[in-house]
Amino acid sequence: MENVNIKIYGKSYEFPKKSTYYDVVKNLNLNKVVLGVKLRNEVLSLDEVIIPEEEIEFIDLTDITGNKMYKSALEFLFEVALKELYSDLEITYQHSVPKGFLGEIIGDKILTQEDLSKIKSLMALMIKEDIVFHKLNIKKKDAILYYKKINQKEKALNIQNISDKVVTLYELKGHYNYFYSDMPYSTGSITKFDIIYLGRNRLIFVIPSKLSKGALPEYVHYDNIINSFLVGKEWLEKLNMQYATAINENISNGHIKEFINSCELVFNLDISKVVDKVISNRNIKFVLIAGPSSSGKTTTTKRLASYFLAAGFNPVKLSTDDFFKERDESPKDENGEYDFERLDAIDLELFNNTLKKLLNKEEVDIPTFNFVSGKKEYNDNKIKLKDNSIILIEGLHCLNDELLPSIDNKYKYKIYLSPFIPLNIDRHNYISTVDLRLIRRIVRDNRTRAYKVANTIHKWQSVRNGEEKYIFPYIHQADIIINTALPYEVGVLKVYVEPLLRSINVESIYYEEARRLLNFLKMFFPIPGEYISKDSILREFIGGLDD
Repeated sequence: MENVNIKIYGKSYEFPKKSTYYDVVKNLNLNKVVLGVKLRNEVLSLDEVIIPEEEIEFIDLTDITGNKMYKSALEFLFEVALKELYSDLEITYQHSVPKGFLGEIIGDKILTQEDLSKIKSLMALMIKEDIVFHKLNIKKKDAILYYKKINQKEKALNIQNISDKVVTLYELKGHYNYFYSDMPYSTGSITKFDIIYLGRNRLIFVIPSKLSKGALPEYVHYDNIINSFLVGKEWLEKLNMQYATAINENISNGHIKEFINSCELVFNLDISKVVDKVISNRNIKFVLIAGPSSSGKTTTTKRLASYFLAAGFNPVKLSTDDFFKERDESPKDENGEYDFERLDAIDLELFNNTLKKLLNKEEVDIPTFNFVSGKKEYNDNKIKLKDNSIILIEGLHCLNDELLPSIDNKYKYKIYLSPFIPLNIDRHNYISTVDLRLIRRIVRDNRTRAYKVANTIHKWQSVRNGEEKYIFPYIHQADIIINTALPYEVGVLKVYVEPLLRSINVESIYYEEARRLLNFLKMFFPIPGEYISKDSILREFIGGLDD
């Protein structure tokens, strides 16, 4: 039998011609679960025939792409197990949460722990049987008819709205579904997960990630985050706007402006409620606004300032970003790259001295950090507190008491922001908060810092690491959660981010990530930026913020 050579991490191996990458993985007896391979920066399934003389890399759980594949496989596995045991029930996947994602079972039956144990047992059996996920390329028309037949109309509309002539579905034990990532070769890949039952048919699926280095992380429950998402979800359900297809229909029939205005009003109402809570407590002098990257801290702080002003207060806005150390003094991570996510990336001495002077009614010149030059600039931005002043501080570390160690907590009101977008693509594919923030950041970085897309994606993992270390452990200290997602925003961001993502060519190691985001965006109709008000939180990213 004729053999061919392939390269794996620079070393040559010989395999029979027409072997698949699954054969390669099986024969090498690796000490890790391989979910796919990467060849010339493109992801290939393990069932594909090897290409001779080409070098491949293995994709596992510690790879961002591999993590998406793993998550999709777990979702499909649970869906099939549920249908096999309880055919009248259906799982819907709702939203990402720290360390996992939220699902909800729809149907007349309320699940018990015993029911969940049965589902887990069937999942374990299917994993042990190592059943292949069969990849099927279906004509677009046939896929539309199939989803209409099983009464999943939003999926039929999604497929109808895209230009692809062929749709990829996966089959497992006679069940079919599509996902916005490739799938592993078989069920045997799904080795680590946990399912936490919250009651009322709500489940948290916990999975490993790159951040957990492939280990199963310990789940920490954030009830306030889940509740914030559910409030938005219930509002969209009342409007019958819970899926992307409904937004697309609004765009097509010319009613999108009314929906945009409604979303902005809901956000303003949330801001108004926060201001009412703060002014009802006369001790509070500091409102600290924290959130992960691209959560909208700057615009939310500005909006809060406007409402405080209307309530008779003198708001003073400060950003911890303006107190960054000079670039050449910034701390570095283990790879020797600047780590701007750490608390000590801020000039804490200058920051605390500035606040002490303000509290002593001294006039202080506030710096502005120039992200291009990497230096603080002083542009005669002088501030002096009045008797009715309230200080609004926004920054990554604002939930951490080490930012202002000398000030008692009774004088502080802490706000956590994040875009928990309650809109779903369909019942089995939700919009990732992480993806939404990444898209926001790509657009803003390109506009304000002249960063190329590859640069933003490269730094994103460091940003995510920083969030895990410096934000998420303090979420429980927040007095309130503000959801900064606007259900319509993906359509607006699409206009700005698509050209940037298309600039990533196949030679780039970030090509696959760019293609994945483009594949996600194709489900959304574009919305012109001129439809967005000048004070919208989206303006922080697309530009045109009304100062």
